[in-house]
Amino acid sequence: MHMADALVSPAVAAGAGAVAATMIAVAATKVKKIKRDDIIPLMGVMGSFVFAAQMINFTIPGTGSSGHVIGGILLSAVLGPWAAFITLCSVLIIQCAIYRENRHNTIKDNSNDF
Repeated sequence: MHMADALVSPAVAAGAGAVAATMIAVAATKVKKIKRDDIIPLMGVMGSFVFAAQMINFTIPGTGSSGHVIGGILLSAVLGPWAAFITLCSVLIIQCAIYRENRHNTIKDNSNDF
């Protein structure tokens, strides 16, 4: 679920940012230990697929939120949980930068949702 920026206070956003940064660092360490040679290219390809699939977006009435196809389960099944987390965070960052779908405060909370 993508939360509207107004739903998150700056204090909550700062705490969520610290948790998200820690989780990304842990995930990066775990991915470095994966013995598969194809994991990084596969993360890129699967991230592109999930990004495209998530373009089908719908609003949730009365909540200020929106929803879309969930790619996290597919990514976890193919890549494993740590590589999937990094890939989903990359998708969120691209959505924020290009489409402004995740705003500055909520991108950290949405990363932690996964």
